[in-house]
Amino acid sequence: MSTKRVYLFHEGDATMRDLLGGKGANLCEMTNIGLPVPPGFVITTDACRESLSLGRLPDGLMDEVRAALAEVEKALDKRLGDPNSPLLVSVRSGSKFSMPGMMDTILNLGLNSATVDSIARLTDNERFAYDAYRRFIMMFSCVVLNIPKAKFEQRFEAMKESLGVHQDTEVGASDLRKLSEEFLRIVQTESGKPFPDDPVKQLEMAVGSVFESWNNERAIIYRRKENIPDALGTACSVQAMVFGNMGDDCGTGVAFTRDVATGENALYGEFLVNAQGEDVVAGIRTPLKIAELRDKMPEIYQQFVEIGQRLEQHYRDVMDLEFTIEKGRLFMLQCRVGKRTGPAAVRIAVEMANDGLISREEAILRVEPNRLNELLHPRIDLSKGERPIAKGLPASPGAASGVCVFNSHRAEEMGKGQPLILVRQETNPDDIRGMLVSKGILTQRGGMTSHAAVVARGFGVPCVAGCEAINVDEDSDTMTAGSKTFKEGDWITIDGSSGAVYAGQIPTVAAEISGQMATLLGWADGFRRLGVRANADNPTDAARAVEFGAEGIGLCRTEHMFFQDRLPIMQHMILAETEDDRRVALAKLLPFQREDFVGIFRAMAAKPVTIRLLDPPLHEFLPQHSELVEEVTELRVRGNDPAKLAEREALLEKVEGMREANPMLGLRGVRLSILFPEIVEVQVTAILEAAIHVQKEGIEVLPEIMIPLVGHVNELKFVREKLEAVVQTVLAQNDARVDYKFGTMIELPRACLTADEIAPYAEFFSFGTNDLTQTTFGFSRDDAEGKFLERYTDQGILPVNPFAELDEAGVGKLVKMTVELGNAANPGIKMGICGEHGGDPASIDFCHRVGLTYVSCSPFRVPIARLAAAQSALRSRVSVTVDK
Repeated sequence: MSTKRVYLFHEGDATMRDLLGGKGANLCEMTNIGLPVPPGFVITTDACRESLSLGRLPDGLMDEVRAALAEVEKALDKRLGDPNSPLLVSVRSGSKFSMPGMMDTILNLGLNSATVDSIARLTDNERFAYDAYRRFIMMFSCVVLNIPKAKFEQRFEAMKESLGVHQDTEVGASDLRKLSEEFLRIVQTESGKPFPDDPVKQLEMAVGSVFESWNNERAIIYRRKENIPDALGTACSVQAMVFGNMGDDCGTGVAFTRDVATGENALYGEFLVNAQGEDVVAGIRTPLKIAELRDKMPEIYQQFVEIGQRLEQHYRDVMDLEFTIEKGRLFMLQCRVGKRTGPAAVRIAVEMANDGLISREEAILRVEPNRLNELLHPRIDLSKGERPIAKGLPASPGAASGVCVFNSHRAEEMGKGQPLILVRQETNPDDIRGMLVSKGILTQRGGMTSHAAVVARGFGVPCVAGCEAINVDEDSDTMTAGSKTFKEGDWITIDGSSGAVYAGQIPTVAAEISGQMATLLGWADGFRRLGVRANADNPTDAARAVEFGAEGIGLCRTEHMFFQDRLPIMQHMILAETEDDRRVALAKLLPFQREDFVGIFRAMAAKPVTIRLLDPPLHEFLPQHSELVEEVTELRVRGNDPAKLAEREALLEKVEGMREANPMLGLRGVRLSILFPEIVEVQVTAILEAAIHVQKEGIEVLPEIMIPLVGHVNELKFVREKLEAVVQTVLAQNDARVDYKFGTMIELPRACLTADEIAPYAEFFSFGTNDLTQTTFGFSRDDAEGKFLERYTDQGILPVNPFAELDEAGVGKLVKMTVELGNAANPGIKMGICGEHGGDPASIDFCHRVGLTYVSCSPFRVPIARLAAAQSALRSRVSVTVDK
């Protein structure tokens, strides 16, 4: 911790963001390169953390503040609180990472009953003085005294109405004086104390409140979304005020050195004449485009353009600039790296690299990988200004319009005829069929890693989850949002990239991988070490994955091939009483499986395809127990169809016999292969026959057969020996050779602990980190996310949801151990990750550091993984900070 807690602007620089915050460090930097910055000082983040720990400002801090204030007063020949030559200051927050609007700011501090009249006299502008005073009273009271802003705004609106005016600027000096007096009375009434008149006391209270705003609700929520650590704290900048509201030769604005929506290399922003800074963002007045400043104040405009270009060259990035014009003089109040859309981020990075402003390595590191989502999915066309009816969590990106359907069975019935949005309170695995035929998914409950979100991302289906603004009544098949009720067949549109829900059918803009994106990813591929594969279960997804740059398939889930028209055959196989009956049903399924594998092998020509043998419990393919109980009860009551009743009772008995208390730990994975070997024998036959078929077309095929859920080496030895015999039989029957591999899925802690025993019998390991996380933590994912995980992360018990970002300290330690043991026992073994974590940039970084061979993720996250893997490789070589 630094012993110096207050820095004058000329004492700091841009490298001191940890201590001075981004805003403070940049004010220092602009001062030191000679830009017109009003003087001031920065109180450090160390002081903030100390204040928050103590619950008050630390001893001696205000002495340091007063000493720095004296230097500012000397430079300007003004004094805080001096009626003859009053100094007014702003007090503004500013953390290391930009958090626009999340914390508090106070302007015009130093005004009181004496200095306001002095300002009026010295400027010969009474209206300006009392406009500044009413603003200060309202802002200070809201931020420091916790009096609702609405109390003041309502009074101002009532005054404007009584005067018959609409704009703030139309209220005259005498009325603003009266308004200020009324504001002071509001403070007395609401707080029980008079408004503090002593400017030094005002400053002390303001600094304390700015520090406290680090922990306000919106700041906490923003940090959680942007993964900004809670422990950083905010700095506090105190700066001499300049005024944009002193007349028509004054103004204020915000601009970017490039268009942060599109990336176009053109000045982008807005300004207002005769206004203070908050007017631009508050929406009280309609601002003007920054280009219009050229007509109104051409010299100021040209000066601003030159400063913008200078700052962009200096920081080598797009800059977000705040400025004020006071009496025809330009002042710079803030600069920071500009936040931008995903498409803009890619374009700006590539163009800056091509122009030589930054290197290709820096361009790669400049783009946050998840921002690529905005380029990979359809986007809603909001050109007509549609407004959302509700907003939830952006769980799976992309946009979709369709008619509401509230039941998965109805979705199946309706799916082939029209686009559907499956609307549920929450989804579960039984909804898979409805999800498969839907264009989008909307749930009232559930988080970013809920069942709906995970499945939707895997399928590339837009999803809005946890939309508590809607109420889904599954009994009446309706959804209400506000006062509007939607029933089956009503059109809605969802935006899985923003979480917004709209009424009606809104057109979408097709996704495009732009030239700049292809360029950036091409550069990334040249730096990354990790391979990137896709999780794909059908030829369509496999082809899409190749388009997005996948180097193979890391997980093909064969259970997804048994739904829709194949489900009755699968159910017949499961319900068969004998092995012979099962083999009859399996013989019917074999051509379907073979056909799917043929399509996948063609799409992935010469690329490895990892195929997981049947993994989930068999009962998941059968009707739900509760639904069968209800149906049997109804048939018994009616008593008019004894044959159907007998058939459904027999099915219910079978389902009851297969139910498990904890299916995740029950009869699934390799255990199915041991108890029902005929199932996986048919699957391996289909794989090899498909490979031989495609090879005859002149296409190289590289199948990798994965045996799931192995916990003991003997399970793998037993099953692999049986399946090797099947492979050799198929190859002999077809007089063929296929370059195949056998491996296993590492998803149990025991497999990690005994990886050295398992590795000699496997040619690859694939980490199923979803189940490995469940079995390591002892969490049932579906229960944990629905019941307590959010509370855990909110209260800091867990830093993040371990199903969204790999838990390095626990699960990661097991993965690392497995890599070390596996490589020691079988030096040539390949190791990858195929769980949801395979598409998470932070988890990908861990995979790079631990030495995995590849990551595998949803096709739509393949470009994200390519970029994240490159960034991990670059960060291991050079220390570079990506701005938040």
